[in-house]
Amino acid sequence: MITLKAIDRPIIISGPCSAETEEQVMETARQLKATGKVHMLRAGIWKPRTRPNAFEGIGEIGLKWLMNASVETGLPCMTEVANAHHVELALKAGFKKLWIGARTTVNPFTVQEIADSLKGIDDLEILVKNPVNPDLNLWIGAIERFKQIGINEVHAIHRGFSSFKTQRYRNEPMWEIPLALKSEFPTIKLICDPSHICGRRNLLPEIAQKAIDLIYDGLMIETHIDPSVALSDAQQQITPKELDELLSALVIRSEYSDNETFTKNLEALRCEINSIDSELQNLLMKRMNIVKQIGKYKKENKITILQPQRWEEIKSLYHQFAKESGYSKIFVEKYLEAIHLESIRQQTKVMNEE
Repeated sequence: MITLKAIDRPIIISGPCSAETEEQVMETARQLKATGKVHMLRAGIWKPRTRPNAFEGIGEIGLKWLMNASVETGLPCMTEVANAHHVELALKAGFKKLWIGARTTVNPFTVQEIADSLKGIDDLEILVKNPVNPDLNLWIGAIERFKQIGINEVHAIHRGFSSFKTQRYRNEPMWEIPLALKSEFPTIKLICDPSHICGRRNLLPEIAQKAIDLIYDGLMIETHIDPSVALSDAQQQITPKELDELLSALVIRSEYSDNETFTKNLEALRCEINSIDSELQNLLMKRMNIVKQIGKYKKENKITILQPQRWEEIKSLYHQFAKESGYSKIFVEKYLEAIHLESIRQQTKVMNEE
């Protein structure tokens, strides 16, 4: 069985968001095979939709279509399972690769039910998508549940996180979360799903390149022979030809270089960064010492810790800094928020001191 670990980076998984007809699945698979760039075939059989009356997948018959396409093209196939019944049907159809969707990962009871239904099954490969909400521990826990029943090949798919705010992407990437997951599980394969992060096909190249630059192990990108008539997620799917073009344009960078001059210059720049980081740490300590002094003064004079007017002044200054410097507003806001929360924590400690 071809496994993710046996494939050189970048691993490419592709196929339709949903299996719709036998012809659609087979022709998509044939065209993907023809690119010579795709390693595995994917398609949704059961689709968890937010509201009723939407297309919720073709159901069990689609398993046969996907398996037939796999046999003809030689591309290993995979699909999503959301409960133990799905697992039973998928295993019966011959599937050895399954993924757990974001809406399932969020529920530990369901994840455990699926894990229990897989006990004792050999040669399985499970990919776990991040939960819809930005909760690293839920993602870690889901992976652990499969590892604890003896499945060795458990990997992760990053598909972004839901947000109430109107943003550029369908799901915010929040790159720091999947990278933290990779630190927790250094040997797992981390696959990026640009289709669900972007929600729009024109953004796919940007996110795909970003993932590759962050040393992701591969990409899962949705393709359809005619996205305009797709029954689900039509706006984010591309044709196999467009996928071929996207993958051809990717710049695959190495983690290391044999060029001695490059290595020497890079090390020199990193030393400069280390020196600057040390200065920043010292400045941060000085700032927090002043914060504590202010806390003592507020305590002595019975003044509240939070000063809304002062906070608005600081935010205004930082927003102006972001505008003038060209740094992203999100970066500056997160930095300022972290400083502010720690300042409140330090002043609260001072207030509670006897």
